Amino acid sequence: MTRIQAVAKYVKIAPSKAMPFARLLKGVTVENALKITQFSDKKAAFLIGKALKSALANAENNAKLSADDFRVESVVIEPGPTMKRFWARSRGMVRPVHKRTSHIRVVLVKAD
Repeated sequence: MTRIQAVAKYVKIAPSKAMPFARLLKGVTVENALKITQFSDKKAAFLIGKALKSALANAENNAKLSADDFRVESVVIEPGPTMKRFWARSRGMVRPVHKRTSHIRVVLVKAD
């Protein structure tokens, strides 16, 4: 069984916003997964689509395999580092703002 993967690191989207979309793609053929990501309005769809295209390029260029025979084994969204910022409030106080990032891992497996 041939596995190909691609990782997009430090992507500016919260993991909680990307995980529901990632669950939709598990077990889907690569062709259908690209269509799903292309026609969705969600930011996560665009970012996962980029990682999916990178995994396809890895399959074609590095492993010298045809991209038609693959399906999505998993799309894993892992939390990345959080940027900590502050929002000014009244009377000279501040409130914290956490800008979360994600690491997107796409794993493709050759459909036998």
